[in-house]
Amino acid sequence: MTNFPLLTQLPGASRLILGCMGLGGGWNQEPVGEAELRKAREAVEAALSVGITLFDHADIYTHGKAEQVFGTLLSESPSLRDRLLLQSKCGIRFADEAGPGRYDLSAWYIERSVEASLQRLRTDRLDLLLLHRPDPLVDVHELAESLSRLHRSGKVRCFGVSNMHAAQLAWLQSACSLPLAVNQLEMSLLRLDWLEAGTTFNDGAQGRADAWAGTLEHCQRQGVQLQAWGALAQGRWREHAVAGTLQTMAARLELVPETLLVAWLLRHPSCIQPVIGSTDPARIRACAAALDVQLSREDWYALYVAARGRPLP
Repeated sequence: MTNFPLLTQLPGASRLILGCMGLGGGWNQEPVGEAELRKAREAVEAALSVGITLFDHADIYTHGKAEQVFGTLLSESPSLRDRLLLQSKCGIRFADEAGPGRYDLSAWYIERSVEASLQRLRTDRLDLLLLHRPDPLVDVHELAESLSRLHRSGKVRCFGVSNMHAAQLAWLQSACSLPLAVNQLEMSLLRLDWLEAGTTFNDGAQGRADAWAGTLEHCQRQGVQLQAWGALAQGRWREHAVAGTLQTMAARLELVPETLLVAWLLRHPSCIQPVIGSTDPARIRACAAALDVQLSREDWYALYVAARGRPLP
């Protein structure tokens, strides 16, 4: 797929990603039980069965237990590691005795976080490391040196960011000799800032979409893969005004709404890579079915206009 930029840096990457935030149990310090291990095993098997090879983690997910339970699966079946790609994120720190919840992209913290993730995942490498949130205190040159060390050591193959706009991404890339391969952002039928930044330009409206100005275009121009977290809108579409349009269209096309939500993102020419935040095997398979759906321009716009709740300007 020539318009899928991540393939140039990470061969074998799938068009969809399984988000692993729901693995490991609650966001607490309780140990991982057999039920959680079984849930993780079923989700991974379902993902691989439909061609999903890229699995998205973060060091904070369920306080590290998401990575831990995944590592247990890898230790049970060592050959599994060669069948998949691992992506994790770091840079968010919870409140502790040293301070409040904060972001930390210092070299010391990033390298410590990578070591901890590798131990929990029981692997010697991450295929992708994303910087989870922008840190206003970051020293981009120190950060760039840290990323280079991690790459030279073989601990991380590729790098990217999450939740950064075009100017932040460009500033960081100016200091890094290694290409930043990914920008993971919240994008869904219910989170439309990324679209509104372009379609509502010059109509007098002001809002959060302004911060997105140029981000999609920058990523496409620079070959940065866009990943969409929250692609299924955390199920909130059921209580949203778009629900009627979504369900009616899904019925007409003989699909389920989850398939349509993913197909809607895939239809955009910026080659968005949706992160499927579900551990339900049936829902994972339904999302993968979107790869065989090509929405018409009219259906795509029908969902967009219904979701924004008012006509386009």
